Parts: sequence; C-alpha cells; structure tokens
Amino acid sequence: QVRLVESGGGLVQAGGSLRLSCAASGRTFSSYAMGWFRQAPGREREFVATTRWMRGRTYYGDYTDSVKGRFTISRDNAKNMVFLQMNSLNPEDTAVYCCAAGTRVVGGRSSIEYEFWGQGTQVTVSS
Repeated sequence: QVRLVESGGGLVQAGGSLRLSCAASGRTFSSYAMGWFRQAPGREREFVATTRWMRGRTYYGDYTDSVKGRFTISRDNAKNMVFLQMNSLNPEDTAVYCCAAGTRVVGGRSSIEYEFWGQGTQVTVSS
C-alpha cells in the first residue's frame, strides 16, 4: 500500500509558477511509476505528466502536449518525493492536481494504469 500526499497548490497570476510536491510512503518508491493528473470543474481527469524507470535509461518523462516546455516532472527517490514544476501558468491550468503511483505502468498516460492516488491539491490561475 502506498499513501500519497500532495502539497504546493495555491492561487497564482497568469504567467506565474508553482511547484507541486507529492510525498509517498512505502519502501520501494524508486520502482514505482509516478504520474500527475488534473481535473478541472466539469471536465474529466486529464493526464499531465509521468516519470518511470526505463531499462537501460534514466527515468523517462512524458507530458501532455499542452504543458510541454512549461512543466517539468522530477523525483527524489531518497526522500520518496515527486515534484511538478509549473511555469508560465495560464487560466486553463486551473484544476485539482493529483499524483498517482503504479507498479504496472506501461504508457503512463491512462489513469487506469495507476493503483494509488493522492487527494489532490488545488491550483488556481487568475487572468
């Protein structure tokens, strides 16, 4: 069982930055694929970013097109943490952001691949 707790959300003006953090319990954090998803009011949950170990490579990061070049996912396995650095925020980024963990993630973009979820943190971007 993995417990995930997000933090770092808040209210920011368009063009600003936020750094989300997700603290994970568990002894084998480094083996988990980690993802960030978001859900805006009246909309379905949306993939944002994922990071997972690829055999023969360092951790692989993938992003939805709308955040490429603005968001960066990273992880600190020693601290059981994953982060989402969000720059150049715009009102369309307003949502509840949740982190997720999975042991059988393949593509990483589908929420059904992840077994564990945090409660989420609110990000609001004002225009």
